[in-house]
Amino acid sequence: MPVPVPVLRLPRGPEGCSRGFSPTSPRFQALLGGEAARQGARAALRQRYLRGLAAARGRPTRFCLRTGVRVEAVFGAADVEAVAFQVDALRTPLGVQAAALLRCADVLAYSFLLD
Repeated sequence: MPVPVPVLRLPRGPEGCSRGFSPTSPRFQALLGGEAARQGARAALRQRYLRGLAAARGRPTRFCLRTGVRVEAVFGAADVEAVAFQVDALRTPLGVQAAALLRCADVLAYSFLLD
């Protein structure tokens, strides 16, 4: 004789048509809430970084390079993957370059003044 197997029905999801757990439920927060919090923190940091890059555009900027050299330039732009900074009027110990690309891997820090 076959034995009936009970079926566990999940509660309705937040949108009403699916079955699952609400993202605000304690169970969901325990399982995946930490990941969502990390992702939210990373998004906030990225947004701050991009706003900083936008504020630096067209401003005199000082770069500290990995080799210990400090250079100054007018900040132009950064590429999407943050591989390089485009700068104008780069002043180095050897002279001035009209335009240049600085690899982000070589830049330890950069600073600029806000008005």
